[in-house]
Amino acid sequence: MKNENTSRRNFIANTSKAGLAIGLTATVLPSLANRFSFSSSAADGIPYSQRPLLYGYKDLEAAIDAMTMEIHYTKHAKAYATNLAEAIVAEKVDTKSTSLEALMAKVSKYSAKLRNNGGGHFNHELFWQSMTPISTGKPAGKLLSAIEKDFGSFEAFKTQFDNAGKNRFGSGFAWLVINNDKKLVIGSTPNQDNPLMDVSELKGTPLLGLDVWEHAYYLRYQNKRADYINAWWNVVNWEMIQQRFDAAV
Repeated sequence: MKNENTSRRNFIANTSKAGLAIGLTATVLPSLANRFSFSSSAADGIPYSQRPLLYGYKDLEAAIDAMTMEIHYTKHAKAYATNLAEAIVAEKVDTKSTSLEALMAKVSKYSAKLRNNGGGHFNHELFWQSMTPISTGKPAGKLLSAIEKDFGSFEAFKTQFDNAGKNRFGSGFAWLVINNDKKLVIGSTPNQDNPLMDVSELKGTPLLGLDVWEHAYYLRYQNKRADYINAWWNVVNWEMIQQRFDAAV
């Protein structure tokens, strides 16, 4: 309990120092397809660095407040990308021939620093893509059919996914993945692990990922993770999830 209270105090303190440039709008990329892979090098020469958001910090207010988005993206997620770059150099990873996805598949061969920050970077990049201010509220077409086939109904799918997020002890992510049998599966992973990792009990290609670390929701929701998850459905980017599904089947 002491560590949790300290963490919350530090988060709030960092929030107050972050500045008030909340109204800035993020760069809109020319094509969503350009963001599907996380493996291309950035202009500054740091492999796997952050991509610009497809929306502004305040654009997801239906679920996440602007200050949380700004802190989350510019502090927490940026730190993962920076630390990953350091680990890649230190451990002599050939980024020209190794994608981030491939790196996750053999992450047990690397250090805890690379595992934690590689996972943190992948997870956050997918999390940003999984949201949009103009959500359709529900998938359509083949993705919806697959959800109904594997979970019984869209509402049953949401309930199971909600439970994966709510019941994840401590910090982590909830996932919708497609496994090797082309079946949709819901689960969660601790900390910054993900279903691509060879150390993960849940395995598959991530289609949808939800960050349930406290820093993702604490300013608005405090300890009410369930309220955060319920609101988050209002900003799910089903178009992007459909693209991932189409690429995986």
